[in-house]
Amino acid sequence: MVSKKKKKYSSGEGAQFMTRKAALKKLQLSLKDFRRICILKGIYPREPRNRKRAQKGAGGIKTLYHTKDIKFLLHEPIIWKLRELKVYQQKIRRARATREFGRMRKYLRDYPSINIDHIVKERYPTFVDALRDLDDCLTLCFLFSTFPSLKKVPRNQSMLCRRLTVEFMHAVIAAKALRKVFVSIKGYYYQAEFEGQTITWIVPHHFSFQPQNKDEVDFKIMSTFVEFYTMMLGFVNYKLFHSMNLVYPPQLTAGFSPDSEKDLIDEHAYVAERIAALNISLAKVAGANEVEELPEIDIFQSEDGDPQKLEEAKQEAEKVKKLKTMFKGLKFFINREVPREPLVFIIRCFGGEVSWDRNHFVGATFDESDESIAYQIVDRPSMDKQYLSRYYVQPQWVFDSINARTLLPINKYLMGAVLPPHLSPFVDKIKDQVYMPPEERALKDPDFKPLDDEPSGSDIEEASDEDAEEKNEQESEEDGETALARQYQQEIAEDSPSDDEEDGEDDLDKEKKKLAKEKKKAMAVSSGVPFKENPYQKQIEDKQAFRLREKLVRKKHRNLYKSMKAGQEKRKKEIWLLRKKRRLHDEKVKEEKKAEKRKQKMQAFEAATA
Repeated sequence: MVSKKKKKYSSGEGAQFMTRKAALKKLQLSLKDFRRICILKGIYPREPRNRKRAQKGAGGIKTLYHTKDIKFLLHEPIIWKLRELKVYQQKIRRARATREFGRMRKYLRDYPSINIDHIVKERYPTFVDALRDLDDCLTLCFLFSTFPSLKKVPRNQSMLCRRLTVEFMHAVIAAKALRKVFVSIKGYYYQAEFEGQTITWIVPHHFSFQPQNKDEVDFKIMSTFVEFYTMMLGFVNYKLFHSMNLVYPPQLTAGFSPDSEKDLIDEHAYVAERIAALNISLAKVAGANEVEELPEIDIFQSEDGDPQKLEEAKQEAEKVKKLKTMFKGLKFFINREVPREPLVFIIRCFGGEVSWDRNHFVGATFDESDESIAYQIVDRPSMDKQYLSRYYVQPQWVFDSINARTLLPINKYLMGAVLPPHLSPFVDKIKDQVYMPPEERALKDPDFKPLDDEPSGSDIEEASDEDAEEKNEQESEEDGETALARQYQQEIAEDSPSDDEEDGEDDLDKEKKKLAKEKKKAMAVSSGVPFKENPYQKQIEDKQAFRLREKLVRKKHRNLYKSMKAGQEKRKKEIWLLRKKRRLHDEKVKEEKKAEKRKQKMQAFEAATA
């Protein structure tokens, strides 16, 4: 009996992958609905190992999906909801075309909405899974919260993003979970820690929105992502608020009733504005106990028996405990020119009290004239009226103090001072090759001094650079002349034998000479051959031994080893380029200083001669 011939591409990669066109045909969906369902369900195109086999011999490059993912979508109830929406849209179009506006309003009123709660629960079975995937969610929601009403971004979606992000910031403040902050051109980088999971997100700067000339960004696809992320962030906020015994949706405390604003036209708007101010504590669940602080770390014997790791973990926990109350008992006042929201959020995360001008934004708790203010944050060269009871610092002092985990000295951050470089705290400590700028080294090691460090504070040394160079040239010329004279005198002394030596040689007997020669021969020591040690011999031997070890790497691990070596070489090159860039920058600054000094000297000389 002849066995049945197996069809080509019925197994292997030919059966594992499916093109987008075939997926649309199988699901009976339009491309727009297919994109939406894939974004909501978290299904993305895949890259096969052998594209020709995956495309069943077809040429070109096509978008491929796993066949099991498309079969998984067949049982999704949202697909039937999308088909219902399509039916309603056809009915609305028909009613508009026949001018039956009453029926059209009825269809719009009964228009079905899509509920994606079950998708969030399906994709994130536990709360920790949701926290682990919260970075992109927060970044996109903070971005959309700054958008106005656009053609493809509905206004209610932007307002929902704004409400959810403010709630999340309140959760971070209540838990004191913020750990790192960095300001860059893109915006503010924040890093918080919840239940052992590190969450990093970016908040854009508060600039006016500039619409794009061309459709470079597809806002419709981004809006679909935001539709899922808002639902996910709502779940996360609900869980965080209830874990800290806070009322959700957030409400103000019963004791907050300012006398200046008694007549409330819209109570909901009043509460929403003061919650968005981030300056007032939220109401807690009635009868709930205070949130207990985390207990101290218990010391257990680790598997590898390394007590150093346990000690490092204990020290880190102590540092974080101090960091949470770094601004406790301190009052800050923010000037009008300083960005309010990021600084209020940061200061309140570490236990500080903050306020601002009442005419600037709602929610101010004390005025500028309050004598108990410890720091006033300003971003201008000078102020007409200053109080002696407080320090006037620039905003960078707050960010650098948080990253250093201590209150830094304010002499470098005073009003009008030239600020030090703002260093990023987001450095991967696991990597063996990391570029560290001189400022960061000096911060970690106070005794560190760069090789080409120039004492910038000494005006005397700066003014006498050129004089020192001239003196060095004169000294080198004098040293050369004295050395030549000394050498000439030694040669004359060697060439001219003295008269006493000639008389002594003539008086010696031949026998005595013979005896002296024999004695000398007996006592003579033969000169040894000098052995010069190669200073690079040890390095050569180490390299040869390392190459031998490389040959012992197994074949299945060889590609991984090659990629590791390529990564190391790439990091080496990046570090070298950064050092070169820094060296060129320092040389340029040095030349500019010298040019400025010469210019000042010339101006002083012209003023003296005039």
